[in-house]
Amino acid sequence: MAMSILKLRNSPALRSVSNSARIGVSSRGFSKLSEGTDITSAATGVSLQKARSWDEGVSSNFSTTPLKDIFKGKKVVIFGLPGAYTGVCSQQHVPSYKSHIDKFKSKGIDSVVCVSVNDPYVINGWAEKIGAKDAIEFYGDFDGKFHKSLGLDKDLSAALLGPRSERWSAYVEDGKVKAVNVEEAPSDFKVSGAEVILGQI
Repeated sequence: MAMSILKLRNSPALRSVSNSARIGVSSRGFSKLSEGTDITSAATGVSLQKARSWDEGVSSNFSTTPLKDIFKGKKVVIFGLPGAYTGVCSQQHVPSYKSHIDKFKSKGIDSVVCVSVNDPYVINGWAEKIGAKDAIEFYGDFDGKFHKSLGLDKDLSAALLGPRSERWSAYVEDGKVKAVNVEEAPSDFKVSGAEVILGQI
């Protein structure tokens, strides 16, 4: 994605949060996501769509996955990114988690989850293309409700992407957020990578 365009942002400071202060996101003040937040309660009634082919979608009757099925009773590392097939997402963000998957497992992490404001079919094709589907669980947030519920939505119309999300990561135990990191701009890759969250587990 175009670096010069995506650097545009209302908030002046980089926001990395772990074990304490809340996160400021965009000009709307504070994200609902902070240390101690129950992510399933913050996004009540929201489901995600597991990455799959169109035929798999049809055969599953276009089923979705409730957040409790992803987080409850589990230790989960989740990261969100602006979009499949975009530069930083494909070249840095996902590869950082793929290359450290064994370290996450050694720390007792049950699953590493990637979520993006895309439909599950696009996410599936992208995950297969970059060879990460076996290591990471990919989910679509096709209508953006998940990110909007958490205050992590972002308008990237300037880059012809429309409503998308911030670039972020979080460590979640049994649905409760333990650490959160949000980049200053969606084109940045400073605090949301695997190395940072590994140090917060």
